[in-house]
Amino acid sequence: NGKTLPIVGVMKDFHDQSARSEIGAMVFAGGTGNTFHIKLRPGGREGNVWPAAISKIEKLYNQQYPEAAFNYSFVDDKIASLYQSERNTSRLLMWATGLMVTISCLGLLGLVIYTTNRRKKEIGVRKVLGATVPAIVSTLSRDFIKLVVLAFVIAAPAAWWAVHKWLENYVYRTTISWWVFALTAMLIVLFSVITLGFQTIRAAVANPVESLRSE
Repeated sequence: NGKTLPIVGVMKDFHDQSARSEIGAMVFAGGTGNTFHIKLRPGGREGNVWPAAISKIEKLYNQQYPEAAFNYSFVDDKIASLYQSERNTSRLLMWATGLMVTISCLGLLGLVIYTTNRRKKEIGVRKVLGATVPAIVSTLSRDFIKLVVLAFVIAAPAAWWAVHKWLENYVYRTTISWWVFALTAMLIVLFSVITLGFQTIRAAVANPVESLRSE
């Protein structure tokens, strides 16, 4: 603004906005208003150190600026407010994901119950012919696991594309690591095995006489 001021220090670049925006030029100039940046002792936010310090600052502020209101905020609260929409989206996605996983597991359980009821006689014949419980469980679960893996293969590219497009909104962003999808696949298979195991083991250990009685 046409003023010549002495430079007393230079700081490293830091964000004063969210990661959606580039780091811009910023100047902290003295004598331009009644806004101050104050560094407090670390570790005192939950104790008595910071409230006492803020009380003293307020007293001095009111002495110097009796007609101005004293308002203060913490930098970390300001930063958190910049990402409020992301935090809300994260909470919504967590609830939605939990609901979808629950519905999917219930649907898978219903399909397993239906299939095992249809294959009762087959299971009974296999047991009579000497098939072990692990072998029967493996036979019943194999087709379902294949479908679960196929569903993941179809969904993974769509999920990668959605996350990639979302990250494009940020100037400074992380990369999508492959291990996230690998971990997701392992968790999906684990939940599927737990869901399948309850009913398939129950069907495998059932008395074959009950299922073959009508034959």
